[in-house]
Amino acid sequence: MTAVFAVCFAGLAVAALLVLVRLLLGPSVPDRIVSLDTLLQVVVAGVAIAAARTRSGEFLAVLLAVSLLGFLGTVVVARFVERRGA
Repeated sequence: MTAVFAVCFAGLAVAALLVLVRLLLGPSVPDRIVSLDTLLQVVVAGVAIAAARTRSGEFLAVLLAVSLLGFLGTVVVARFVERRGA
């Protein structure tokens, strides 16, 4: 079972690296907004995998709240960029 967690964390690390590249080199503001939201979701997935590894459900409500706040933040910023015309 430890190998499964290692593979999951390795996949998330690769995903986070690729998302950071998009965040730093993104040609436009919307690309950077989406990459920041994706990075937040990668972190949330990492914490969820860590919670599954320790068999602890204490962080699941927090993870849900952070995911919803990240989504709402992305929608708000996207609407701001749309009205601004960037």
